[in-house]
Amino acid sequence: MHSHSAEQTDGSISHSGRFSALIVYVLFFAVLNESVFNVSIPQIAEEFQLLPSEVSWMITSFIVTFGIGQTIFAKLSDRYEIGSLMMFGLLIYMISGLIGFLLQQWFALVIIVRAIQGIGASAIKALTLVAVARHFSTEYRAKLFGIFISVEALAVAAGPILGGYVTSILHWSLLLLIPMFLLPAIPLLLKLPKMNQVQNHAKVDLLGAGLLSISIGLLMLFFTEWQWYYLWIFLLAASAFIIRIKRVENPFVETDLFCNIPYVVLLGISFILFGIMMSMIFIIPIMLSALHQLPTDRIGIVMFPGAICSVFFGVIAGRLTARRGHRIVFYSGFLLTAMALIIFSLISDQSIWYICGSLALFYVGIAYVQTALAETITRTLPVTQVGAGMGFYGLTVGVAGAVGTAFVSSLLNAKTLLVRIIPFIQGVSAHLYSNLFLILFVLMFFVGIAYSVIFGIRKGTILKRLN
Repeated sequence: MHSHSAEQTDGSISHSGRFSALIVYVLFFAVLNESVFNVSIPQIAEEFQLLPSEVSWMITSFIVTFGIGQTIFAKLSDRYEIGSLMMFGLLIYMISGLIGFLLQQWFALVIIVRAIQGIGASAIKALTLVAVARHFSTEYRAKLFGIFISVEALAVAAGPILGGYVTSILHWSLLLLIPMFLLPAIPLLLKLPKMNQVQNHAKVDLLGAGLLSISIGLLMLFFTEWQWYYLWIFLLAASAFIIRIKRVENPFVETDLFCNIPYVVLLGISFILFGIMMSMIFIIPIMLSALHQLPTDRIGIVMFPGAICSVFFGVIAGRLTARRGHRIVFYSGFLLTAMALIIFSLISDQSIWYICGSLALFYVGIAYVQTALAETITRTLPVTQVGAGMGFYGLTVGVAGAVGTAFVSSLLNAKTLLVRIIPFIQGVSAHLYSNLFLILFVLMFFVGIAYSVIFGIRKGTILKRLN
């Protein structure tokens, strides 16, 4: 394992408690935007006369730029001070939200604003990971990851509650003003001590970032529209991106990262896992509305217990990872998540309280798996690649969420899933959701296999240096 600095080696973070509290606050409102519009999707679709696959861009446009932006800001942290970059991201996040509220009548412009919001919010997520990975000791870092992941889980799960209430009582467009809650963080951020950056003055490869953004956008269009020409154009853009990063001196994505096999495998695992997580967050509100005729405010209430569980168990996962290692935490979370997906497939048309309980189980499992993955990925990276590695990890997570959301939104329109696989599921519409949960379970099964191949069930031989 490559040695990281202790919690305080260079005087850059003299008040870690203050830093942690501030990050918890800003991280909550940054990640909240990933899911706050989920419950509003039916109303937005009705207002603009859109299909589920079309209105899903309200979510995926934010998630895509949220991922791309994390890579950009992580690389910029090698050249510029982290606090200044975070301030810049906060300003983008808040100003774009205000503009979006003023332009709410035009759906296309709202989508553009959501994409810009994703860029601003990405600075908070990326710079948090880089600061923790670069400046804190292994034990304290694992605890912080647990806390931050709990906050993220709370934000993602609390989003539907807030979104449902505001949408049912007022109007969905007010959700665009959520970043304004971060105004009190600006003076606090200015008072933080400086965090030294790595001495790397290489320019950010903006052409490479552009090619990657185009590639992701085309991939999203393919999964949304299922038109094959989008796939062919995606392959061309992706090929151009690969050629670019191989030839340029300081590529947008470090090619050396892909020689690190454990890191690459963990990226693949993270991609599937976060795709499943965001798919569930997208599916559940639609299912509760379609099958159980719940209004938006009650949908949020059903999803809230999972948020509370994720906060509590996320902290436990961080402490357990620090004491017992990443394997036991990962496998515990894997089993809980897989169990929850199976239960969902069996109860899609049953009582909403069964669904509520299964959601709590799902969120606990996700909190465990996320904590284990974040710590494990950090340990696979040399200090010189922490910024780039964690940035690309954030990009992978963002793209996974966008692809997962687009994929399941298109499947919601597919008649091929309206077949009875679970015998005692009664309604025709319920078969669709039951089968979707089964598909997600199969993907989760492959996540467990991939992890066990590389890391084993016990302390393995391939990656002894990780522990």
